[in-house]
Amino acid sequence: MSVERVSPAGLSPPTGFSHAVVATGSRLVFLAGQTALDAEGKVVGDTLSEQFERALGNLLAALHAAGGTPADLARVTVYATDVAEYRAQARRLGHIWTRLAGRDYPAMAVIGIVRLWDEQALVELDGFAVLP
Repeated sequence: MSVERVSPAGLSPPTGFSHAVVATGSRLVFLAGQTALDAEGKVVGDTLSEQFERALGNLLAALHAAGGTPADLARVTVYATDVAEYRAQARRLGHIWTRLAGRDYPAMAVIGIVRLWDEQALVELDGFAVLP
């Protein structure tokens, strides 16, 4: 498996994401949206950063169960109910990402939404990975 992160000249330098990810491998893993649900199906955490940490941990747990690692992530989409708050917390969320997933950032997007399935959820992450 090979993952190449591409940052073309002429685009703003990426911070916390990659502009493009070229991945070759034999297995694709599509990861369902993960929020801050615990094992009993309850949203845990009152703040965006608490919920982001749990949601990312859930996404990585699903990836690990499928045989992957954070470095295998090719794409992650973040759905946030408050993009302004997400931007305000970007540095903190970046530290959480680095601690849990490392510095090999996938191609990413943050999309503002009105609400998530669970009304208490503030953020959801989904994505896909390419495994050897």
